[in-house]
Amino acid sequence: MKIKAAFFDIDGTIFRNSLMIEHFQKLITFEVIDPEVWYTKVKKVYLEWEKRYGDFEEYLEILAGVYLEELKGVDRSFIDYIAEHVIRLNGDMIYKYSRNQIAWHKDQGHKVFFISGSPDFLVSKMAEKYGATEYRGTLYEVDEDNRFTGNIVKMWDSTSKLRELNDLIDKYDVDLENSYAYGDTTGDFSMLKMVGNPIAINPNRELLEEIREDEILKNKATIIVERKNVIYKLNPLIELL
Repeated sequence: MKIKAAFFDIDGTIFRNSLMIEHFQKLITFEVIDPEVWYTKVKKVYLEWEKRYGDFEEYLEILAGVYLEELKGVDRSFIDYIAEHVIRLNGDMIYKYSRNQIAWHKDQGHKVFFISGSPDFLVSKMAEKYGATEYRGTLYEVDEDNRFTGNIVKMWDSTSKLRELNDLIDKYDVDLENSYAYGDTTGDFSMLKMVGNPIAINPNRELLEEIREDEILKNKATIIVERKNVIYKLNPLIELL
C-alpha cells in the first residue's frame, strides 16, 4: 500500500536561519576559519543584506563559496564535532508552524523527509533531532584521510532536489496526491509541484511569483507567513508590493 509523506526543506522553512551560516560562524569561534576571512570576503555583502539593500541569496552564495574553500583539507571528525555544537545550541531555533507540522505528520504515521541544500553533516543531525525518516543534503566529499576535498554534490537547486525526491518516492512507494511538501525558495519549486498538498513557508518573492504563474500550483498551494507570534495563511494571488 502506498504511504503518505511530508517533504521538508530546512533553511528558512524549518530553521529560522541557515545551518551553513551558523556553522560558518562557529568555525570562526573555534578558530578553524580566520576571522579576517569574514571581514575581507563576507562582511560587506552581509551588511548590504542586513540593511535590506542587498539580496539574501547573493549573500548566501558568496558565503557558500568562502565556506567551501575554507573547509578544504579540514578533518571531517572535527567538522562533525562543531556541527553537533551548532545543533545543540541552535537546533530549537525553528518556526512554530513547522514544528507543529512535523509533529502532526509523525502522529498521523506519515514518513517525514528532510531535503536540504545545507551540508549533509548538518542535515543529518537536524534529521536525528526531529525524528525524520530519512534525509538528503549537499554531500561534502572526503579523501582517504577523512579530509574535505573541496568537492561537493549539491542539493540546493530544484533539479537536484527532484532527483532525490524521486529516489525517496520509489523507495517508499509514496502516494504523491495525498502527500505534503514544505519549502521557501525556487529550489523547492519542483518538490512543491509534485505533491497534492504544497505549502510555501515564508516564501521569497521569486518562489511566490513562480507559484502564481503556474496553473497547477496557484490553485492548490498554501502560503504560510510566520512573524513574531502570529501565523498567517494567505492566498497565492495576494498583491505583491
